[in-house]
Amino acid sequence: MTPEPERVVLGRDDLRRTLVRIAHEIVEKNPDAEAAIASEPQPVAAPAPAMALVGIHTRGAVIARRLHALVGELTGSEVPLGDLDISFYRDDLPGRDPAAQPVVHSSHLDFDLDGRTVVLVDDVLFTGRTARAAIDALFDYGRPERVQLAVLADRGHRQLPIRPDYVGKNLPTARDERVFVRLEEIDEVDEVAIERTTAVGAAATKEDG
Repeated sequence: MTPEPERVVLGRDDLRRTLVRIAHEIVEKNPDAEAAIASEPQPVAAPAPAMALVGIHTRGAVIARRLHALVGELTGSEVPLGDLDISFYRDDLPGRDPAAQPVVHSSHLDFDLDGRTVVLVDDVLFTGRTARAAIDALFDYGRPERVQLAVLADRGHRQLPIRPDYVGKNLPTARDERVFVRLEEIDEVDEVAIERTTAVGAAATKEDG
């Protein structure tokens, strides 16, 4: 089937503004993000658990790095940043065509998760299976006090009871549409687009999230 022309729903400037808004919401919802890592000692009471950002490979990790910089600008502090590969935690790998198997990356979580508020970051939320796998993977590294989910785009069609805490843009989509998140660090352009097609294997898309 020949795909219809793409429809760009977030351009470069829109994407930037969207991430700035998400960063503000994260700081507002987690007031301990600044207090927990302030340079001044807290003699009266122990500081609240610190917040950390953890991006889900691949594009979620890129978005997490951008949010990390924005949150740092807002708080004047640097929250811990990590990235997570969830390839072996997915529940749909056995049924996949060998050519469609995910590329395995290394996870980097060089800080203690125990007692923290961890904000998982991904590009697109779809079925909820990626988020569930990420939570499973996260708890193999430690026991956070809270886990929140931030996504650039939520396209609906959930198969699991997963709801994000922070959403850049809600995208009502049909099942035969694909959502393309392209980021400058990987794709040399910043945009989110939708395409109606039955083609398989297109790059820069998240169809299993």
